[in-house]
Amino acid sequence: MIHIKREFNFMGARRIAAIISIVLLLVSIGSLAINGLKLGLDFTGGSLVEVTYERPVELEDVRSQLRAGGYGDAVVQTFGSANDILIRLGEAHDPQLGQKILEVLQQDADAGVTLRRNEFVGSQVGEELREQGGLGLLVALIMVMIYLAFRFQFKFSVGAVLALAHDVIIVLGFFSLMQIDFDLTVLAALLAVIGYSLNDTIVVYDRIRENFRILRVSEPVEILNTSLNQTLSRTIVTSLTTMLVLVVLAIFGGEMIYGFAIALLAGVIIGTYSSVYVAGNILLLLKVTREDLIPPPPKEEEEEELVP
Repeated sequence: MIHIKREFNFMGARRIAAIISIVLLLVSIGSLAINGLKLGLDFTGGSLVEVTYERPVELEDVRSQLRAGGYGDAVVQTFGSANDILIRLGEAHDPQLGQKILEVLQQDADAGVTLRRNEFVGSQVGEELREQGGLGLLVALIMVMIYLAFRFQFKFSVGAVLALAHDVIIVLGFFSLMQIDFDLTVLAALLAVIGYSLNDTIVVYDRIRENFRILRVSEPVEILNTSLNQTLSRTIVTSLTTMLVLVVLAIFGGEMIYGFAIALLAGVIIGTYSSVYVAGNILLLLKVTREDLIPPPPKEEEEEELVP
């Protein structure tokens, strides 16, 4: 038997990891059931008003002016630059809303301000977007399961899809707990999280499959630990560089992409964790063995009949 040298016994903490995952899932599902998601105007419907200032303006000053003008529930964000301001309101359709907002802002504006856009998103459109977004997530998970069943083996596809569902539920639960606006950019981030986490899981699974075939070790736990240690440096480098970019986007990217960056940041963290513990744990629960990964022997050709 080959002695396998490893640095970390990842699977030794699999029971603790399972408890952590179950707690996070229960908290997330509970928050989603009680608090729900704080849906943005993309899903609930409302008005969008975009204005441009001649000079950069502080968002808090704009919010104060809108509160004084009777628009206290307005969501104010920069849109591209500090001069361009996007205002979101859950108001009913009013063709004159943009002009009314402009008049409120012009009263105390130190610099000139002009109206660039006044749009309304109906609730029916928002409901369709919500349904199509949820359907898109579901279809993505199903297609991933089919792809992995063909590339690896059915047990691997189940493990990967459950790990992806684990990541999506926890990210949704985080947004529900923190009551961060959930809009189309966050939905796009969730799809990106699925892609990122899947890529990480496939790298680990590919090494697990290879080691099952070449290492003469009887215990699957040993195979998983070896595979995880062999892919550890790649996982750390990829995760840290990605998180570094996302932190910069969250801090300096402005409010328009804040939700997107936070969703991806949370997804990268939980996705890295699930690629190590959730995906591997599920393989052990499904009792994966070397026999599952050995291709079936070719059928023997029938013997030709002898000619008398």
